[in-house]
Amino acid sequence: MNQYELALVVNAKIEDEARNATVEAVKELITRFSGNITNVDEWGRKKLAYEVQKMKEGFYYFIQFDADSTCPGEVEERIRIMENVIRFLCIRRDA
Repeated sequence: MNQYELALVVNAKIEDEARNATVEAVKELITRFSGNITNVDEWGRKKLAYEVQKMKEGFYYFIQFDADSTCPGEVEERIRIMENVIRFLCIRRDA
C-alpha cells in the first residue's frame, strides 16, 4: 500500500450542499477502488493564482489516503469528468 494525497479545488459559486456532495463523491471513489482515507483537510475558500473557467476563487480540500498503485489512476479518470471540480492533483507521498 502506498500513501497518496489528493489536492482538490471545487467551484466556489455552488451551494454548500452541492460542494459537500462533490467531496463525498470523491471520497466514495477512493473507497470504491480499495483506498483507505486517513485524513481530510478543508482549507476553505481561497483565491486562485490565476483565473480558471472565469472563476477567481475555489474551495480547497486535501485528502490523504492509502491505496494500491492502480487506485489513483481510476479516481483521476472519474474526477476529470466532474463538473464542480476545477482542478485536482494526486501525488504519492514518500514515508
